[in-house]
Amino acid sequence: MKTLMVRYKTSEAQAEANRTLVRAVFDELRERAPGGLRYASYRLADGVTFVHIATLDNPDENPLAGLPSFKAFQKELKERCVEPPLVTELSVVDSYGLVA
Repeated sequence: MKTLMVRYKTSEAQAEANRTLVRAVFDELRERAPGGLRYASYRLADGVTFVHIATLDNPDENPLAGLPSFKAFQKELKERCVEPPLVTELSVVDSYGLVA
């Protein structure tokens, strides 16, 4: 199992477009229901900072990578950002209801 956190900041002008692209990923995930993935996305109170947390049961297989909506989300992510994505691997200390 592997858990990753990705944090980035969009420009104010791109925040809603980013939110729309993120929602499309979740719509496709609900439609396809791939196994081995727990995924959440958060928007901070500033309205422009986004945090994504993904837990992969098999670190060698990321179900997000094959989704057209995720590819569309990633396509121009750097152009939407004023602070680029920072990927951090997380280690669970303990969890209640979030990590199986």
